Amino acid sequence: MIVPAKDEAETIASTVRSARAIPHVDLVLVVDDGSEDDTSNVARAAGAVVVRHSHNRGKAAAMETGAAVVAMRDVEDRPARLLLFIDGDLGDTAVNTAPLVRPVLEGVADVAIALLPKQAGAGGRGIVVGTARKAIQGMTGWSPKQPLSGMRCITREAFEAATPLAKGWGVETGMTIDLLRKGYVAVEVPCDLKHRVSSNDLKGQMHRAAQYRDVLVAVNFRKLSGAVNSVRHPNHVRS
Repeated sequence: MIVPAKDEAETIASTVRSARAIPHVDLVLVVDDGSEDDTSNVARAAGAVVVRHSHNRGKAAAMETGAAVVAMRDVEDRPARLLLFIDGDLGDTAVNTAPLVRPVLEGVADVAIALLPKQAGAGGRGIVVGTARKAIQGMTGWSPKQPLSGMRCITREAFEAATPLAKGWGVETGMTIDLLRKGYVAVEVPCDLKHRVSSNDLKGQMHRAAQYRDVLVAVNFRKLSGAVNSVRHPNHVRS
C-alpha cells in the first residue's frame, strides 16, 4: 500500500493503523511529499515505512516514488506486489479500501477504483467531475461515476503502462484514459470511506479551480498525443 501525504500529521497515524488491517497488505509505505509538519515521524511511529521528498513535488511524483520503493522491496521469484494507493486523510476508514484488492488480485480488472459515498460538507457542484467523466467517456467509451477518486488498486504492469503520470490533480483522469486506451480493464467498487472535503469558501473554490485546470491539461495532452499518433500511424489497427 502506498499513501502519498503532505501535511497529514493529524490523520496519518489512524490511516496507517487502519490500512495495516487490510487483508493481503504486508507493507504500508507513506511518501511524505515535502510536509512542513510532523507527518513522517507520526507515520513511522504508527508502523509505516516512510520515504520523504525534501520538497513538495506533487502527487504524481509521490505515487511514482512509492511504486519504485515497493518494487525494491518485492521478494525475488514471487509476483510483484499489487499497488494500493490511498489518501492520507482517510483515518479509521482506510481499512474500507479492502474491497479494491479482490478484483485485481483475481484478475477481473487491472485497476479497481473506489466509489465513495456522498461526503458531508462537500461544496462542489460537480463541474470538475463532469468534465473528467465526459473526457474519459469521449476518449475511451467508459463513463466512470467518480473519475477523480484517488483510492485505487492496480497491477504493477498497469501502473508502469500509465507512467509518466499526469501532473497535479489530473493524475487520476490521465491514468484512466491511458490505461483504457491500452486495453487495460477498470472497475469501480463501492467503499465506505470518509475524507476531508473542500467546502464552498474561497479556499475550496480555488482548490476546484486548480483541479479543473489540471484535468483539462491532462485531457488536452492526451487528445494531442492521440492525434499525433493517428497521423504517424494512419493504418495502424491494434490486434
